[in-house]
Amino acid sequence: VQLQACGGGLVQAGGSLRLSCAASGRTFSMEAMGWFRQAPGKEREYVGGISWSGGKTYYADSVKGRFTVSKDNNKNTVYLQMNSLKPEDTAVYYCAALIQSKGYDSWGQGTLVTVSS
Repeated sequence: VQLQACGGGLVQAGGSLRLSCAASGRTFSMEAMGWFRQAPGKEREYVGGISWSGGKTYYADSVKGRFTVSKDNNKNTVYLQMNSLKPEDTAVYYCAALIQSKGYDSWGQGTLVTVSS
């Protein structure tokens, strides 16, 4: 599975951004798509995700109510809509494909989100 992420940028606190991640290749092997982020000097953390077939969504407590994960089945693309952004949301965001029996085995290239105060 190959992943292409885009949509990062600079936004003021309280603003919104939408990230997208397009999947190609052996997408039939995917169980879910997850979003992760890594801030400078911090470990990578799980942000949220969506099951590939059923569309069930999952969120970290830190973003629940502000971020929404959705999927366009026709385009094999997953979106991360980020609202009410805070400076602490500043990070490089990655999408990752959860592959059957392999875990998060394919990763997008990362896109930088910077939230200014």
